[in-house]
Amino acid sequence: MVSWMISRAVVLVFGMLYPAYYSYKAVKTKNVKEYVRWMMYWIVFALYTVIETVADQTVAWFPLYYELKIAFVIWLLSPYTKGASLIYRKFLHPLLSSKEREIDDYIIQAKERGYETMVNFGRQGLNLAATAAVTAAVKDFWLTSAPILQPI
Repeated sequence: MVSWMISRAVVLVFGMLYPAYYSYKAVKTKNVKEYVRWMMYWIVFALYTVIETVADQTVAWFPLYYELKIAFVIWLLSPYTKGASLIYRKFLHPLLSSKEREIDDYIIQAKERGYETMVNFGRQGLNLAATAAVTAAVKDFWLTSAPILQPI
């Protein structure tokens, strides 16, 4: 049985470092075919990462779970199986194409809400800082001036 640590190392090396280097090579050489191949891989790998995060918390107890993860990443990468290309072309591309408008609208709304939220947090933070500064100044004034203001 493969441990979590070995599985993680294999997935990091073969699932991220190897593809990252070949993505770099594709961009450097301007090889469009390789560029498309690695873009499809990264889209599929992003989905894999989301699923893996949930699965690690829920089904990691399953026998051979870590072995299956390793096999899946190697299957995605293999030029013989073209796993990433298969998943992208058969499932992800049709799904993303049909939901593209909804996804774009959601992202725009999230950006707008995120901006508004950050402005509100910034405003609250400045108010809190100003209140703290005034409170500290008044407290300091009364602590240092109190003996002078007392009647003799």
